[in-house]
Amino acid sequence: MTIASAIFLLFLIMDPFANVPIFLGLLKNVPESRRRIIIIRELLIALFVLLLFMFSGQHILQLLQISESSLGVAGGVVLFLISLKMIFSGSEDIFTNTPDGEPLVVPLAIPLIAGPSAIAAVILIMANDPNRWVDWGIALVVAWSLVGLILIFSEKFSRHISHKAFAAIERLMGILLTIIAVDMILDGIKKAFGI
Repeated sequence: MTIASAIFLLFLIMDPFANVPIFLGLLKNVPESRRRIIIIRELLIALFVLLLFMFSGQHILQLLQISESSLGVAGGVVLFLISLKMIFSGSEDIFTNTPDGEPLVVPLAIPLIAGPSAIAAVILIMANDPNRWVDWGIALVVAWSLVGLILIFSEKFSRHISHKAFAAIERLMGILLTIIAVDMILDGIKKAFGI
């Protein structure tokens, strides 16, 4: 895997375009002056979580005696379910029953940015070639930065891009994620059976 493909994969998994309407909906009752600060804080929390799992994920897997093939299949299944949700019904209604007030960690940082699929992806990327940890760290930070820019300027995007356009982008990203999810599942099965 190249750095560019890792960036693309992580960007797709973090899915900023689908998260824009969710972020706007969850932050609509928060004063405008606080919104950008909250988004930056949640982005930093998500980056910390992803870096933590990227660099300690293999140790956690060993401690829990979980094989890379199991992680690949599980991550692929979760990613597949998320991608189906993106393609067929959108993701705005996932977090409709969240408490009022200023969100902290859940659901903005986790699971919207650093969700199960993103965590599984960073662990798998690192596990496949741990000697390239600098490359994978750069890929994560670049993908996270692109996602962050979109989310920080989400209000401006929402003024210029219609809800239908966001839905179309989300469905396109869902189709790409479906392909990646199936590939992750197949890779996990191949590793499990030594194919």
